[in-house]
Amino acid sequence: MQFANINGITLHYQVISAPDDKPTLVFSNSLGTDFRIWRDVIVRFVGECSLVLYDKRGHGLSDAPPAPYTMQDHADDLIGLMDHLGLSDAIVCGLSVGGLIAQTVLHDRPDLIRALILCNTAAKLGTDAMWNERIAQVEEGGMDAITDGVMEKWFTPHFRSERATDTAGYRNMVARIPVDGYIGTSMAIRDTDLRQKALDIKVPAIAISGDQDGSVPHEVVLSTAKLIPDCRYEMLKNCGHIPCVEQPEMLVEIIKAFMVDAELA
Repeated sequence: MQFANINGITLHYQVISAPDDKPTLVFSNSLGTDFRIWRDVIVRFVGECSLVLYDKRGHGLSDAPPAPYTMQDHADDLIGLMDHLGLSDAIVCGLSVGGLIAQTVLHDRPDLIRALILCNTAAKLGTDAMWNERIAQVEEGGMDAITDGVMEKWFTPHFRSERATDTAGYRNMVARIPVDGYIGTSMAIRDTDLRQKALDIKVPAIAISGDQDGSVPHEVVLSTAKLIPDCRYEMLKNCGHIPCVEQPEMLVEIIKAFMVDAELA
């Protein structure tokens, strides 16, 4: 395991190296998960890219300081980690809130990012009322108050039926996220609106959605893709909110095709 002190907190991360002439892929996770969700994706990139995964503050083995957090906190953590590792010109793949983090890093430090892969995310996620209700549920009942509902939004009925044991494992992952981490990050998402800034994105970008995503509907992902100049858009069929778990093979195919077309590989 690898740890670094970034901005006064301990971040858990993993680096899987590749030859120096290969591109670097950085992965940023969704709310309520740790970097293990990328396992079935990264195994298909070993040797082809250097891979960087990390647990954002409040998640996984990283510190969970008291809420509230801001999106700038999360972006500064990723900036600090990339600087710590000596990275620049990376391809950053962000899932859900990870996509907001990636966009914020790009706006702040364009030298760090050469391309964006925006999975099941947008420039604005949800409404104030939705996030305030979610936060209140967790404040009152802890993580168990929302975990079953989260599974229904994340995964298709077919996945939950055919892979019930896996679903139970991902439920455990969400249930064990520190309350401060979940609430703090929910507040950061609630308070972030990057729609105007999306118009100024100049790096190659692709937005990827799931046709059965209950957290970030594909129409919302598409709306952001239309804001970003020359952004590519792909929709995964029979897929919910976590394509790296539910459709990893197809997700990898899309990412690799994007990298070739954008001359990133």
